[in-house]
Amino acid sequence: MSQRTFNWRHMPGGRSLMTGLLLFLYAPLAILVIYAFNSSRIVTVWGGFSTRWFQLVLDNPDIRRTAYTSIVVAIAATILATTFAVAAVLALERGKLPGLRGTAEGLIALPLVVPEIVVAITTLVFFSAIGLKLGAGNLIVAHTVFCIPFALLPMRARLRDMGQSAENAARDLYASEWRVFRRITFPLLGPAIASGAMLAFVTSLDDFIISMMVSDAGTTTLPVYVYGMMRVGVTPEVNAVSAILLGVSLLLVMAALLLTGRKPAAH
Repeated sequence: MSQRTFNWRHMPGGRSLMTGLLLFLYAPLAILVIYAFNSSRIVTVWGGFSTRWFQLVLDNPDIRRTAYTSIVVAIAATILATTFAVAAVLALERGKLPGLRGTAEGLIALPLVVPEIVVAITTLVFFSAIGLKLGAGNLIVAHTVFCIPFALLPMRARLRDMGQSAENAARDLYASEWRVFRRITFPLLGPAIASGAMLAFVTSLDDFIISMMVSDAGTTTLPVYVYGMMRVGVTPEVNAVSAILLGVSLLLVMAALLLTGRKPAAH
């Protein structure tokens, strides 16, 4: 008896259902971006096209300060998370971990499957228990741990796809492990490393829950500051900041997807 694979396109009304779901998910984002260019102070009333809210956002010293904090934390967390992810993916895919591979994979993937609020609370409790008070350093540590799986996923897919034939050939020619990594593995893995770094940067830059729980006074990130602005109501400035964050995130994610599809040749 043959088995038929389910395909939503063949389901009655499947295309309409999918279209409705996509509109439900993305229409609010489109509306937010459109009203970021609204000249009216009243958010729900269109008063004409204007970019003055973006200028007000750029002139706001608090937004500039929190954006600077977010960028510094995201850059530091990206560098650390990407470094750890490279080491982890090489250990998982090229190393020998008898009896530990499943445990290691589970621990690395934990931030992806556990609700972020749980991760944020447990991180806060842990920092309080050990008395860790590093200011922005607390955010960097928390974001690094949370971003490692996002940086690791494209690297692992690329490492599995490229196989080990080139690396084994280099070893047959008496290349050391460091030379194999530097001349073969790293160039082939480079686009995936860049892709993972971009995903980690976006994840850290846009993070709200962990940042809200872990940040101290003076280390407020931009998403947390935007949330504080929204507590007094949605304003055109909130729409403008959100549109900027959305645009940066989309550009980086698209760049990460393009890099993931590249297949460079080893030198």
